[in-house]
Formats: sequence, structure tokens, C-alpha cells
Amino acid sequence: MNQHEDFLPYNLPDISDAEIDAVVDTLRSGWLAPGPRVKAFEEDFAALAGTKHAIALDSATAGMHLALITLGIGPGDEVITTPTTFAASVNVIIHAGATPVLADVRLDDYCLDPEAVARAITPRTKAVLPVHHAGSACRMRELLSVAKEHDLRVIEDAAHGLGTYIDGRHIGAFGDATVFSFYPTKNVTTGRGGMLTTNNDDLAERCRLLALHGMSNDAWDRYTARGSWAYQVLAAGYNYTMSDFQAALGHAQFRRLDEFQRRRSDIALEFNRRFGAMPELVIPIEREGSTHAWHLYVVRLRPERLTISRDQFIVEMKERGIGTSVHFIPIHHHPYYRETFGWAPGDFPVADEAFETMMSLPLYTRMTDSAVDRVITAVEEIVRGHRT
Repeated sequence: MNQHEDFLPYNLPDISDAEIDAVVDTLRSGWLAPGPRVKAFEEDFAALAGTKHAIALDSATAGMHLALITLGIGPGDEVITTPTTFAASVNVIIHAGATPVLADVRLDDYCLDPEAVARAITPRTKAVLPVHHAGSACRMRELLSVAKEHDLRVIEDAAHGLGTYIDGRHIGAFGDATVFSFYPTKNVTTGRGGMLTTNNDDLAERCRLLALHGMSNDAWDRYTARGSWAYQVLAAGYNYTMSDFQAALGHAQFRRLDEFQRRRSDIALEFNRRFGAMPELVIPIEREGSTHAWHLYVVRLRPERLTISRDQFIVEMKERGIGTSVHFIPIHHHPYYRETFGWAPGDFPVADEAFETMMSLPLYTRMTDSAVDRVITAVEEIVRGHRT
């Protein structure tokens, strides 16, 4: 790395004056609890997802947990999900009292393999939790067919899925519930937060109740002129709601979604153009019938064509001042899950193969063209220096 060059992280949020002004206006309004900005954000998000309901929450983890327990998933039940995901996808199953069951992925998109899901079903299986990886859509038609055949619920982890479409429909209305993330690295951020979408009226009503301590009236109802101080606790709920200043940030970001997605797509197309000419690399795919949100740009090395490992490749990228990441260390590689469920590396060979060779390169809307070229040049230099 030249001394005049700054370190290029693999991700940075894109916050404009519009977002800053929206948050400042909210702070000055004196209304910080869930209120009018949350409701406005929910309404616009539901319109994008094509669902009757969108429920703003303080994390995607909270949304998945609420979806599971609201659908009656609990002790004695099994939920099938992917090993190629973040810990939250499995932890929520455990927190609901159910047992996580892993099924392997497809090597082309790192998403659940519907055939592996079908093989993993037992009489105790009650739900499938597919994870849309990096912005690529799961094979929802096939997964929904398997679920229907076995009378299973489907809760989609779309933490990476904002901006992803299947057959012209935005992700959010395929399963019983879909959950999105607004963590700082996501395509739209609220600092932290999430959104649950569903067309199920009963599920939505129950999720809203449980998200605010099981109280019969939310803060907006209780503290306006038309509301009442009185409330009843109808269930042992949780503190999962989104604040109004988080919603103000997220809603302002959401209004820039088309702008964000154009820039992400432009960067990904340039990566694909340059890396696609290199037989040492496997570039991401965009399957027919679905779009890619380009939340992450995951490239995979072909070890038979290179004399460098993925780990050393990451080291050499860092030496050039470029940050990378890996999405994800598979669930069955982590000590807790190995000790609790008896899983081990090698149990899910496709996920293992992907993990050993995959790397997430920088891709975010604040990247300049020169930064994009810097990433490409670094990858090209390392590949040229380590060809077999």
C-alpha cells in the first residue's frame, strides 16, 4: 500500500444530509418512542414488499424470534436452516425452544438446497428458515413446494435481501413471514433494527403485541390526545420495538433505495466484467427469474488454479490496504454448536467447500470509481503472482 492511500474497509454506511436532517427533526420533536415515523416507515416498506403488514423492530433477530414463537414453534419442534449464515439464524430457533437442523447449500449461490431440505425433514420438523445470502434469492419456488408437501411453516431470513426480487416480486411476501435487517452494513440502515413483513393478519397482530411487552396499547396510542393511559398486559412479551429516531434514519435511507441499488449494481457489474475474465475466480451469479441486491460481493477462489489459500489472499489484500470479510464461518464450525448438537466440519461438504474458498470484497455506495479500480487491481496482482 502506498503511504498516501488510506485503508479501504469492506463496508461503510452512506449517510446524507437528508438522513441527518430527519433524525435531528425527530430529536427536536420530542417524540423518540415508537410513533409516527415508525408508522410511516412501515407503510412504505409494506408497499415495497407487497404485503399487508410491515412491523418495525429493533433487530432482524427479534423479528425471526417473534415469527417463530407466533407461529407456534417451540419445544419438541425442529426447524431446518442453513449452515452458511450468521449465528442469529440458529440462535432464534434455540431461543424459541426448538431444535435447529442444518441442511446443505448449493455451491452456485450459497443458499439452502431444496433437495437437502427435503432429506432433512423428520416427523418433528415444523418449519424451514431459508437465508437469502449476500443479496441472492433462495430457490423459493422449490422450497415452498417442499414446505407445502410437508405442511411446514416458512420464515425467510432476508437480512441481506432488501432489493432482491423473484419473478418481479420483491422478497417479503413468499413465506409466512420475512425478516429484514438494518444493521450498519446493510443496503439501508437504522443503526440497528429490522422489519418483519407478512400477509397473515393474526401473525402480525400477535407480533405487534409481543414486541411491546405484551401490552394492549402501544406508546403512540397511549400518549396522544386520542389515547388513554390505561393498558393491559395480555402476554409475557418482549422489548423489541424500533424507536422513532431510528425509523427517521431508516425511512430517509429507504427513500434513497433506488439510488443505492443502482450504484451497487454498477460496482458489481464492473467487478463481474473484470473478474469474469479470470479463470482463477468464481464470480457471483444472478439466477434467471431473480435479481441480486448486491448486499455483498462474494468471490470464490479456484484452489486448483492458485498456489495461495483464501486466508493468505485476505492477508495480501490487507497488505495492500483493502479490507475483506468472509460470509460466513459455517454454523457447524463454531464450538458452541459443535458441542451442543454434535456437528463437525465436514458434515455439510458444500458449505465447507464454499467457506474454504469464499471472500467478500468491498462493495458499498460510497466507493469511488478509483476505489473500485483499486480493489480490482489488487485482486489481479495477487492472482497473477500465485497462478499455478
